[in-house]
Amino acid sequence: MSGASNSPHHDERPWGTFTVLDESGDYKVKRIEVLPQRRLSYQKHSQRAEHWMIVQGSAKVTLNGREIMLVSGQTIDIPVGAAHRIENVAGEKLVFIEIQQGRYLGEDDIERLEDDFGRR
Repeated sequence: MSGASNSPHHDERPWGTFTVLDESGDYKVKRIEVLPQRRLSYQKHSQRAEHWMIVQGSAKVTLNGREIMLVSGQTIDIPVGAAHRIENVAGEKLVFIEIQQGRYLGEDDIERLEDDFGRR
């Protein structure tokens, strides 16, 4: 985000969209929408932890190989370096809030382990 703009940063991805709601030096807050039957890449971050809260729909989260089902109102913590993925297994849009914390929060701090869309 540029210093002069107060508008949220919005980005489209093959699995849905995300909007950056707030950010500072060591945290970032995103609203993430996942389309039905889509999932994000199975990935790790070397410099940030994440906290997710489901606000609409239901999700299947894979955390270090373990599958966890979450519904609206439930949360999960993703430690630094943990392999993780979120998947919308339902027929309606999945919406969750992601809070990132760490010393570097750039979109390039992603090590993709698996990706449905051929991204590296």
